Amino acid sequence: MRILITGGAGFLGSHLSDRLLKDGHEVIVIDNLFTGRKQNIAHLLGNPKFEFVRHDVIDPFKFEVDQIYNLACPASPPHYQFNPIKTTKTSVVGAINCLGLAKRVKARVFQASTSEVYGDPALHPQPESYWGNVNPIGKRSCYDEGKRCAETLFFDYHRENKVDIRVVRIFNTYGPRMHPNDGRVVSNFIVQARKGEDSTIYGDGSQTRSFCYVDDLIEGFLRLMTQTATVGPINIGNPGEFTMKQLAELTLKLVGGPSKLVHRPLPADDPKQRRPDITLAQKYLNGWAPTVPLEEGLRRTIEYFKTQV
Repeated sequence: MRILITGGAGFLGSHLSDRLLKDGHEVIVIDNLFTGRKQNIAHLLGNPKFEFVRHDVIDPFKFEVDQIYNLACPASPPHYQFNPIKTTKTSVVGAINCLGLAKRVKARVFQASTSEVYGDPALHPQPESYWGNVNPIGKRSCYDEGKRCAETLFFDYHRENKVDIRVVRIFNTYGPRMHPNDGRVVSNFIVQARKGEDSTIYGDGSQTRSFCYVDDLIEGFLRLMTQTATVGPINIGNPGEFTMKQLAELTLKLVGGPSKLVHRPLPADDPKQRRPDITLAQKYLNGWAPTVPLEEGLRRTIEYFKTQV
């Protein structure tokens, strides 16, 4: 197939490109390189089945494709809060542009949504039926509400225009090609430990997250796109739950060095706990489940960061 990936030079998009090319497809990547990096796809630029176009998803685009993966949007708080209005535009206008193209060329279109649609959840773990607990006017709202609105658009295009959609809700993902300055907890802890700096924990470190290795996530993406039993939304993530303190201690153990843990105040609207209910993924995605344990995934990610400046 001929497949378009928006945000394809980013962390997830570059891994998805690798996998789709490996499976024999043609891949077109569009990315404005705000958080995506050309070095993530540099190894693909000589591949005749790969094409990179520098383009912003909020500006209209036309391609003749069979599938579209919409991954375009800054996904870490420092990046999406840098220009919050642009973040919301990227989610909302980007979704409209992808859906309009999908409608015109009759392509199946995939929306990379997020566990942030659940906000600071009052239900734990979070099933897809949970509507969430989101602050619509906070500093994180540009991302949370932008992604929620994008889901609304996807389902309205599906109901009104019969567009063939798939919607995934991504829980914390990590692995090689994470941006070293993206402000996410895994990259923060690795970079700080490698520099010999103290590891910053916000709050008392008891808040929890679930960490899915990137290869497991991409496998979930492909299984969702190839099945026809559901359009989603489907949670994709690792139900193993770790406190920030546990993650920091494990990272320090693997990196080594003199770093120690220091505490800072918890940011506003930062969720206290986050863990996916993956019952639907296991039901519809041929028994999909994460296979890479956290310690092994961290080892691979640390090896990648050793190759970075």
